[in-house]
Amino acid sequence: VQLQASGGGLVQAGGSLRLSCAASGRTFSSYVMAWFRQAPGKEREFVSRIRWSGGSTYYADSVKGRFTISGDNAKNTVYLQMNSLKPEDTAVYYCAASTRINSIYTLTGAYSFWGQGTLVTVSS
Repeated sequence: VQLQASGGGLVQAGGSLRLSCAASGRTFSSYVMAWFRQAPGKEREFVSRIRWSGGSTYYADSVKGRFTISGDNAKNTVYLQMNSLKPEDTAVYYCAASTRINSIYTLTGAYSFWGQGTLVTVSS
């Protein structure tokens, strides 16, 4: 399984970006896909996740109401639409895939596959 993240860049505070995560090698109909982020000097933290089956979503409190995760099953791609960006959103964003059932999906240990990361920089 390979995950390819893209869409990062430099944006001013209040702006928007859309990240994409393209998966290859396996179908993801039974997987949970997620986005995490890691700011300089900080631990990797959960941002959002989506279940392929049913499409349920979950967000960290810090991004709730501003970020939207979605998936395109036909393209094996997950998106993260980020609006009203803040300087504290600056980080490397990673997509991840889990094949575990009933795991704690806000933890990095639930995920077996990771993308390479894409840098998001929000200027004030």
